[in-house]
Amino acid sequence: MLRTGREFLAGLRDGRRVYVGGHKVEDVTAHPAFRGAARTMAGLFDYKANPANAGVMSFEENGERYASYYLKPRTRHDLQKRSRAHYAIADQTYGLLGRSPDHVSSFVTGLAMNPEILDRDGDEFAANITAYYDHLRENDLYATYAVHPAPQSKNAALFGDNKGHQAVLQVVDEDREGVVLNGMKMLATAGVFCDEVWIGNLTPIADDRGKEAITCAVPMNAKGLTLWARKPMEPHAVSEFDNPLSSNFDESDVMLIFENVRVPWERVFVHDRAALSREIYIETASHTLGNHQSNVRFHAKLRFIAGIVHRIAQSAGVDGIPVVAEKLGRLAAWEASLGGMIQGQIQDCEDLGNGYLNFNRRYMYAALNWCQEHYPEIIAMMRELSGGSVFQMPADVSVLENPETRDIFHDYWTTEAESAVDRVKLYRLAWDLYGSEFGARQQQYENFFAGPSFIVRNHSFREAPWSSFDGMVDRMMDAIAVPGQSREE
Repeated sequence: MLRTGREFLAGLRDGRRVYVGGHKVEDVTAHPAFRGAARTMAGLFDYKANPANAGVMSFEENGERYASYYLKPRTRHDLQKRSRAHYAIADQTYGLLGRSPDHVSSFVTGLAMNPEILDRDGDEFAANITAYYDHLRENDLYATYAVHPAPQSKNAALFGDNKGHQAVLQVVDEDREGVVLNGMKMLATAGVFCDEVWIGNLTPIADDRGKEAITCAVPMNAKGLTLWARKPMEPHAVSEFDNPLSSNFDESDVMLIFENVRVPWERVFVHDRAALSREIYIETASHTLGNHQSNVRFHAKLRFIAGIVHRIAQSAGVDGIPVVAEKLGRLAAWEASLGGMIQGQIQDCEDLGNGYLNFNRRYMYAALNWCQEHYPEIIAMMRELSGGSVFQMPADVSVLENPETRDIFHDYWTTEAESAVDRVKLYRLAWDLYGSEFGARQQQYENFFAGPSFIVRNHSFREAPWSSFDGMVDRMMDAIAVPGQSREE
């Protein structure tokens, strides 16, 4: 089943408990903090459900159609189909939504391609992930994840009060029906728009903290679960004209508070297995499928930024100056480099040995590192080429609404190359991406999307074929003649 945008929006009115500060949100789809992004998300569902897009956005199995990001790849064509679907979604959203519906679903799909890992330590949870994968794809659900502990949990300390609040999410009780969760978990990006949240641990935890090693799935309207949103940007947007990105693409980020939330056993995937709770991602296709999507999403964003920078250079009439052309050429080279790394993940794919293929995980991790390292430079280039032009624009869209200012605005801000309105649109767009609070969140998000830089590079360290590299050195050293010795010696 492929849901429409209307069906998606109807699902958001399911009794979930969302707070912005001390204010409870009654309807996510209508609240000033979320309504623009909700419309954007609904548009993605309509795009996917449109029969005209079926070749890219969905696949057929046993007479039913499912979203392409639930496709378990067996061929390069399958990998290409998944990648094209990611590109289509990222292009629709200009790469600005880190937690679009194809992200976490890809993590689940990758894990469902190797479900037996969940039984590795003597448990019997493999069937659960298979059933959950079916549940997500058959109902066309939108899931996010919260896979990092709250900051207070670093010393594993609990803080108690008369309500029994705890600093870190953990299992506090279990019975024949399931487990009970208490505590706080971070950071469920786009959580206010999602049907379900995947709870897990991408951050390593110590063996003696097994009660925190819970991996499970929870509906967003589960009894006892509340979502605490960070400061929203959308309400502070003057208008769509003045803040085109803040008005439509603030996906939000939420902390999750669990107060005696019951999770049935069929939605539990790892329990009391500290090491396994992280290894399920990196020892299966889960982490790779999920982060191939993030590579693609960043690539779409980079192309969007390249277009803005190029248009700004044209608007300022400096695109023909050699030093500016050199900067634009550098930006174009960056964009092509990332595109090559993404295509390489398909062409040099990994055979999992069980009938499934995976994107090349080394190239994926290299691309993650590339994106994290280069985003500050990319934004700095946009700032530099914008110069002071962003400050030469009228304060807001009201300049067009007042007859006394409208004509003057058109006379003085219009150039031979573009209208006054188009000039303002362009610079408002650029400012919203690098100068507004929305833009600041984008930069912070890209810097820590996959974790701190040392975590991202550690993935490449772990996956590198060091024995092959060392072997080349050993072969050369063996070939070097030593004075007084024959080569045979």
